[in-house]
Amino acid sequence: MASDYALKLAELEASSRLRAAQFLVTNRPWLDLYGINVRPVTPYGSLSNRELIDTALINRMPDELLSEIFSKMTSYNLGRAACVCRKWRYTIRNPVFWRYACLRAWQLNGVVENYKILQSVYHGSWKKMWLLRPRVRTDGLYVSRNTYIRAGIAEWKISNPVHIVCYYRYIRFYPSGRFLYKNSSQKLKDAAKHMNFRASKADCVFSGQYTLTEDKVEAALLYPGLSPTVLRIRLRLRGTIEGANNRLDLLSLVTSGINDAEVSKCDDDILGIVEGWQEDETHNPDIPAVSHNRGLTPFVFVPFDEVETSVLNLPVDKMDYFVTG
Repeated sequence: MASDYALKLAELEASSRLRAAQFLVTNRPWLDLYGINVRPVTPYGSLSNRELIDTALINRMPDELLSEIFSKMTSYNLGRAACVCRKWRYTIRNPVFWRYACLRAWQLNGVVENYKILQSVYHGSWKKMWLLRPRVRTDGLYVSRNTYIRAGIAEWKISNPVHIVCYYRYIRFYPSGRFLYKNSSQKLKDAAKHMNFRASKADCVFSGQYTLTEDKVEAALLYPGLSPTVLRIRLRLRGTIEGANNRLDLLSLVTSGINDAEVSKCDDDILGIVEGWQEDETHNPDIPAVSHNRGLTPFVFVPFDEVETSVLNLPVDKMDYFVTG
């Protein structure tokens, strides 16, 4: 009799706990669907016996809209997008994208001249022209990292101290034929913020003009001041792989004097003023022409999205010399 009473008491306690749990626990029936792949059913009346595979949202996008998005992308981002899937690779083969990139990259030559080169050299292929024809890149900076050894002052127990000094040359090209130049000890991630036409005089960013003839780059800029000086730069363009154009060999770096009459014309056409000058020519007897033989390390191209992570930002105690390749 006592055992029956204890059994009924246990059943009453269990039922009371269940009733309390109904109010404490929220019923979530959709949790039963987790981990179950629900495939869509083939529409009624379809002749296909295969299961209907629902495509991703990006694949439902119309080709016209996809082409409009690709037309807003840079050429190197187009190359990355072509690696995503087969459909994108076929879409990016459209010559319209590469024609726009070529005409913008070589806009100094003019449309007619670019079409002549396209037909005579590259057999009408805009993409082939983009990959094989030398061009300066405008989606980043060309950086030359130079180091040299300087003797220090003897202090305490160090009798012959030696310091490794590091400085950089920065060049940013624009398709319009203008470029920016900066010579500084600032690291790449800091100097990249000031490499634009909005830079102040304190940033020491100078603008000039350049021309590209095959793989040779001729550039010139004016150093303003009480005694204006012209900087003439000759470069050779190359690439580590086909179409990269990520190296600039510094062939010559010459500073020369310029007279007051020529200074007023430098803003319009500084290349026209220095055209035909000899390497040792100067137009100001107080400022001789100097051909610089130091700091001629080749330029390495760094895209804007890699300036924060580039190895060129490393200090000299971690990388005393950089091999450009």
